[in-house]
Formats: sequence, structure tokens, C-alpha cells
Amino acid sequence: MKIAILSCFYPYRGGISQFNACIYGELSKSHTVKAFNFKRQYPSFLFPGKTQYVTEKDNAVPVESEALLDTANPFSYPGTAKKIREWGPDLLLLRYWNSYFAPSLGYVARHMDRKCKVISILDNVIPHERHFYDKMLTRYFLRGQSGYVVLCDAVRDDLLNFMPEARYLDTPHPLYSHFGEKRDRIASETELKIPHGKKNLLFFGLIREYKGLDILIEAFSGLDKSYNLIIAGEPYGSFEKYRKLIDESPNRENIFVNTEYIPDNRVSLYFSVADLCVLPYRSATQSGIGAISTYYGVPMVTTNVGGLKEMFATNGTGIVVDRIDSSAIREAVETFFDTDNRDKFRENINKEKERLSWSNFCSRLTDFAESL
Repeated sequence: MKIAILSCFYPYRGGISQFNACIYGELSKSHTVKAFNFKRQYPSFLFPGKTQYVTEKDNAVPVESEALLDTANPFSYPGTAKKIREWGPDLLLLRYWNSYFAPSLGYVARHMDRKCKVISILDNVIPHERHFYDKMLTRYFLRGQSGYVVLCDAVRDDLLNFMPEARYLDTPHPLYSHFGEKRDRIASETELKIPHGKKNLLFFGLIREYKGLDILIEAFSGLDKSYNLIIAGEPYGSFEKYRKLIDESPNRENIFVNTEYIPDNRVSLYFSVADLCVLPYRSATQSGIGAISTYYGVPMVTTNVGGLKEMFATNGTGIVVDRIDSSAIREAVETFFDTDNRDKFRENINKEKERLSWSNFCSRLTDFAESL
């Protein structure tokens, strides 16, 4: 099968680009695959982080791609569609996670040859941080495609609200494995300047309002001195309100913060010191952070939003709380460390690692495409 993938690839960084590189590598083992990249992913003024691009510290896979689509320039849309048509794919794969991409990707999807099937992998149908135009743009994007891949039941339900007749594949997020192996805990704590002998809680990844870091800081303030809280990730927006909560916390000396983007070659450091990864999200679909945590064998505490319950509680790899508040998070953390079942969590995680492979994901994807 000839498969075109239109999305962000190297030199763009982040979870979407990493996911695309993994799909490209796995599909290329059995199919002819070509990557079509963004010429411009976001205009700089719309991007809330420091940079959209990889640095020398990132272990980014340098996928060879053709950069065509300028998402902010409609004049690039016809040329992108024409180039992909000329390559003659049997299948075009798209990624959709924000309604900003609906006009550009929706145009290209509508202008493929009839023999080319178009499938979108939907990270979100409606973004976490919502706007009045999301539904209109998403509806435009979804129309006219052959099928969809959803990574959790919450995204499936959102899709079916828009398109009850949609043909879709529901398959979980595979595990990221390109950040390197787990390291020695003591050596990693020393490198990160974190005191030894504590129970380490980790909040990892981009810091955004919906991810509930403030809830976790408040929960941590109610724990005893045997815990450390490690916060690692770049803020999208101001960190000031979190800094104020940290400064006011009675446990502030046990809170360790790195607000830089964590390069790929240091991700394993943080998961090597963690006893528990905490995802106190206010909203969610699936979680790339959860996929990293599972790869490193670190159990999770999370809130019951989006697809997090099915990712963790159903498979026994974490504790899911029904209330999105600090007391519920604190109680779940204490329960985890008080229980005799921590080894059971890790045993369940090892089973998940076997199930959530890229080969399994891509095999199901191509079988689905051939069924359309």
C-alpha cells in the first residue's frame, strides 16, 4: 500500500511529531510511505511556547519529509493537495488535535483522488481549551473522509456526536519508547538535585490550565514531609499563579521545579526517580504522558475525565479519582503508598507494555483502512 502522512514531522518537536515518526517508521516496514510536512505549523504569535522546533538535546527522529503546507496561508492548500495527488497514495493519514488545523487539512482531504482513502487520527475532536468556532471548523474538517481513528472512548463519543454514521477504529495510544531506558534512581536523583529517600511524585509535560497543576500543588501541601513533588515542563502561559501556590505551601522546600521544555535525552531522568506520576487534569482525552509513564513502569493517579479511566483504572495501572479537587488527589496518593498492591500495579503495567506496541497499532490501522 502507498501511504501518505500529512502532519508535523522533524524539525517540529512535541508529542504529535514523535507519534508521527513512530507511525512512519513502523508502517515503512511493510508499506511505501511518504511524509508530507508543514512548511509552517503555527504562526509564531499563536504558539504559546518558546519554540516549535527540536534542539540538539532532543532525540527526535529526523524523518525525511516534504514541507508543503503553510497552515496560515490558504494559497498553499491547493499546491499541497496537488503534490500528494501526484504521488498517488492509496491512503492519506491526517492528524487532528485542534480546530486551528481544520481549514488547511480539511481542504487537502477534500481534494484527493477518489481512489485515495482518507483517515484522520483524532487526538481530540473538540480541543481542551475551547473557542466559539470549534464546532463549526471541526464539522468542516470531519466531512468527506473515509474513516477515523480514535484513541479513547471520549474522543469516539465526540466524533459520533458530530457524525453518528462515522466509520472508526477505536484503539489505545501506543507507548513512547524513544526516550531511552530507565536509569539508576539514586544517580538520577543526584543529577536532578533531588534528596534521596523520599516518595517522589511527578508532574510532567507542558503546563496548561486544563492539566490542573494548581490542584496538585494544593494536594501536596496537605501531605507530610516524606514526599517530594517534581514539576517538569514548559508553561504555556504564565507560571506566576503556580509559583505563588508553591511559595505559600508548607512543603515548599520539597517542591522541585524545572519550567524548561524537557529535551528528549532527559525525559528518562524524571521517570527514573518517580514513584508515582500524577495527572490531576480538569479535562482530557487520552494522555501521551500516561503512555510515557507506562513505558517506564511508573503507576499513575489521575482524575476521571475523558479517556483516562479506561487508560489506567480499567487495566489496573493507576488510581482514578472521581472528584477533581485537591483532597481527592491527596487521598489517592496516600492510598497508593499505604497499599500493599504497588507490585500489582507494576505487574499490570508490564502486561500493558506488551499490548500497546506500535506494530499492533499500525497493523490494526492498515486492516481498518483495507476494510473501508
